Amino acid sequence: MGGSFHMKTRERRVAQLAERTAEAGADAFLVTHLPNVYYLCGFTGSSATLLVGPSGSSFFTDGRYAEQSRAEVDGARVKIGRQGLMVEVSGRLRKLGRRLRVAFEDDRITVAQLGQLKKLSGSGIRWVPVRGAVEGLRAIKDADEIAAMRQAAALGSALVGEVIKLVHTGVAELDLAAEIDYRMRRRGASGPAFDTIVASGPRSALPHAHPSDKVFRKNELVVLDLGAILRHYCCDITRTIYLGRAPRQVRRWYRVVLEAQSAACEAVRAGVTGEQVDRAARRVLERAGLGRHFIHSTGHGLGLEIHEAPRLAKGQKAALVAGNVVTVEPGVYLPGRGGIRIEDDVLVQAGGCEVLTSAPRELMEI
Repeated sequence: MGGSFHMKTRERRVAQLAERTAEAGADAFLVTHLPNVYYLCGFTGSSATLLVGPSGSSFFTDGRYAEQSRAEVDGARVKIGRQGLMVEVSGRLRKLGRRLRVAFEDDRITVAQLGQLKKLSGSGIRWVPVRGAVEGLRAIKDADEIAAMRQAAALGSALVGEVIKLVHTGVAELDLAAEIDYRMRRRGASGPAFDTIVASGPRSALPHAHPSDKVFRKNELVVLDLGAILRHYCCDITRTIYLGRAPRQVRRWYRVVLEAQSAACEAVRAGVTGEQVDRAARRVLERAGLGRHFIHSTGHGLGLEIHEAPRLAKGQKAALVAGNVVTVEPGVYLPGRGGIRIEDDVLVQAGGCEVLTSAPRELMEI
């Protein structure tokens, strides 16, 4: 992953964005969402804006990131400002001339920022709201990104195998969550992709439960949902454990969820819609009388962010494309009794898919 490869990759991405800018009827594109800024020019700091214009790209940040931006930014002129990002961008736009049409990420900019831009840039600028232009490019991973995501998935899978050994009665959810975060960093992750979920007993019926001081007890379900960021890319994996010998009903629930997940994975391929994959999982659960206990979508896109395009859900009519990476994570949640979720990361291919995560999926009884 040398610098020259990155430069060529980012030049291609900027060229693709320029095409989308023209399709939107604009002359320039203002990128304000930081993951999109990184995707296009390589900057990893926390304050930046990128203007992709008719005469090249300009990158704006402040003095805190002067050295970092000069080391990281590819393919853009670095502008270190003192007056705030929107002030600096407005100054650049005024220099580019009147009658400029500037596309902007209308779901990634605040009302205050847009108001400041309009006020400072002058009446000659026409602002064109655009949604999902860079995210659409990001949804299709290239070979370098796929390699990074395979490594992230391998890290997450190995971590699951490691921390399962720490699950036993008397352990607090909070303590295990902290241990998971520590161990992922020890394995090379830059940090968790989201707040690690450790939920036991009745709390496992909460899909996004925050770890509590509750301790694990005998004869209850434990859901572990973790994600790590490695080389900027995320993994996301969930496994469910039973403390003790699982009763017949729990075994049945687990078997059905696993069957639903397998059906969804089998449905994943280029050309299939997100709705069709969701339906494949939902149909299995409904046949088993558990459909009403599946209370979220089957999956979401994965990449630089933990949730990105595409989605595997009802109403998602767009076809999956080779290079998409999605989670497949059906579950059932029974209030007062517990929940079961099985989640893997899946690469969409022309004739099927590759499951990137590899931790065992069968019911684990401890």
